[in-house]
Amino acid sequence: MGKIEIRHSGEADIEQIRQLYAEPSVYADMLQLPFPSAATWAARLGTLPEGSYSLVACRGPEVLGQLGLSLESGPRRRHAAHFGMGVKGSARREGVGSALLAAAVDMAEKWLAVRRLELLVYGDNHAAIGLYEKFGFRAEGTLRHYAFRNGHFVDARIMSRVTQDA
Repeated sequence: MGKIEIRHSGEADIEQIRQLYAEPSVYADMLQLPFPSAATWAARLGTLPEGSYSLVACRGPEVLGQLGLSLESGPRRRHAAHFGMGVKGSARREGVGSALLAAAVDMAEKWLAVRRLELLVYGDNHAAIGLYEKFGFRAEGTLRHYAFRNGHFVDARIMSRVTQDA
């Protein structure tokens, strides 16, 4: 196994990112639908809105994971951001999620003045919850019947990491 590199995604990464989110084990744990189109992902990542960032974890030319980070734009929520991430099934348990999350937390807290980092995670995604807890995220509540997945409604947890002013 080679070293995992974290960088901002580029146009050349879009197809690999689309393929990542087309994996059933990835879209089942997110609000993505099966069969994502190339046009949808090109529009989503081609020109990111102000305050949005797309990080990828790569080993050589292969994209192993992606994390999207978005700053809140309202004047009373500028201290907050939220994110979502996906990791290829074949790259799980190899440090990809940890590398992406470490880079996102560092960027958010040290460079973007984010004091509250938020996420939603399905309540049965124990591996992701464990990763987030490892990085200091704490559960704040459960959203019952939050999303429809594979014929059933599933709950989600809202989690956050809050840092104090230095």
